[in-house]
Amino acid sequence: MEMKDGNIGNDPNSGTGYPPATNPGPGYQAPGYPPMNYPAPGYPPTAPGPYGYGQPQPGAYQVPPGQPNYGPPGQPNYGPYTGVPPVQNQPMGPGGPQSAWMPAPPADPNCPPGLEYLCQIDQLLVHQQVELLEAFTGFETNNKYEIKNSMGQRVYFAAEQNDCCTRMCCGAARSFAMTIGDNAGREIIRLVRPYRCSSCFFPCCLQKLEVQAPPGNVVGYVKQNWHPCLPKFTIQNDREEDILKLHGPCIPCSCCSDVNFELKSLDESSVVGRISKQWSGVAKEYFTDADNFGVQFPMDLDVKMKAVVLGALFLIDFMFFETSGEKH
Repeated sequence: MEMKDGNIGNDPNSGTGYPPATNPGPGYQAPGYPPMNYPAPGYPPTAPGPYGYGQPQPGAYQVPPGQPNYGPPGQPNYGPYTGVPPVQNQPMGPGGPQSAWMPAPPADPNCPPGLEYLCQIDQLLVHQQVELLEAFTGFETNNKYEIKNSMGQRVYFAAEQNDCCTRMCCGAARSFAMTIGDNAGREIIRLVRPYRCSSCFFPCCLQKLEVQAPPGNVVGYVKQNWHPCLPKFTIQNDREEDILKLHGPCIPCSCCSDVNFELKSLDESSVVGRISKQWSGVAKEYFTDADNFGVQFPMDLDVKMKAVVLGALFLIDFMFFETSGEKH
């Protein structure tokens, strides 16, 4: 077949319904599509720009009054980024951080350094870490705890400081020093527990915990009160004046249920908070001494007394829930 003009589109024998075989020239528009440079619904019209791409017309995007211009000269100004801040300490693989730290609050001259975190919260969650060596061998190790807020953000990290001989010979009744630090590694609170009895047959030598914040500055005490059946404690300030009462159940057994120690007013007429030993499941409860606790206190409670109530939680853990298997 002879072609006179070189255009196959003029061939009467060519198939119909196909686009031209050659590359379409400028201005070619495929059927069924809107014209080029046609603005999408809801968007401002664009003007032709370099390389054939549409550019927003001048004045299409405006920066609010008083905001600096972040765009280069001659380019649209989209204003500063005002989205959420980047998430720090995202969960990672094995060995990485498992929870984010609570953002550091501003410093308060009327608050001991590091206790500003407690000004913003009325409850804390305390998770004791499982020690594999202790779980498989029964060899008592230093206890470690994560202290988190209600959103799961880590507020503090607590670690027991003790020697092997004291842990193995004295067991749960051992004396200890507990350091509580923040995300910067600073020691914020120190708990000091001397070796004492907890039996009702020795009322003159009952448990006592000293709370320091910062270390070296005593802010309060937790003292055990004598009672033939009930575990009772008193929350005191640095002058050993009674502030709150703390009462537990007659038998602090955590078999398939939580155990609550009620935080009461000084006259014991109202409940203002509680310390709860939370049930963690059969395997964890019977084969380890890793416990989960929750503590609630009034939002307007003195921040120093919040630190003392937190110290009472650790004393309760050692007195009633430290030994695995036997504690039930």
